[in-house]
Amino acid sequence: MDEIDKKSLSERDICTKYITPAIVEQAGWNLHTQMREEVVLTKGRVYVRGKLVTRGESKRADYILYYKPNIPIAVVEAKDNNYSVGRGMQQALAYAEMLDVPFAYSSNGDAFLEHDFTVSTGQIEREMPLNAFPSPEQLWQRYCNWKGIDNSQQPIVAHDYCAFTPWMTKL
Repeated sequence: MDEIDKKSLSERDICTKYITPAIVEQAGWNLHTQMREEVVLTKGRVYVRGKLVTRGESKRADYILYYKPNIPIAVVEAKDNNYSVGRGMQQALAYAEMLDVPFAYSSNGDAFLEHDFTVSTGQIEREMPLNAFPSPEQLWQRYCNWKGIDNSQQPIVAHDYCAFTPWMTKL
């Protein structure tokens, strides 16, 4: 089989061929319940000039990873392979801060760069190969340690709950 020239692939191709398989197939994240792609975080700033109103560009995360529904724990930002592995880190950090999640990742399809907000001393950022992306359980344990959630509290924190929706106000 011919070797693919990663530099010729789009960001979406990098996601489909390298990043998603690394997260789902190798690290064990569930594609349907633990991962969302192209998530709109803001609709964009509104600019007003006299009577003219325009909206700026929306902010969109390439991936948000959830331990369980409604419990986000990581953001992954992708770039095409013409950029360095860490090129998307500033974006990932901004999105992680918006979502209050402790793990931010950037990838160009060659590797992942991890920024771990749970680290108080030592190495906060590290590069890892695609096949070394953390599993949901690994990130959940690091998250619980960071939040001070002990083993007896974890089932309560991770318990399914009904998210409020606007139609409930009419009941």
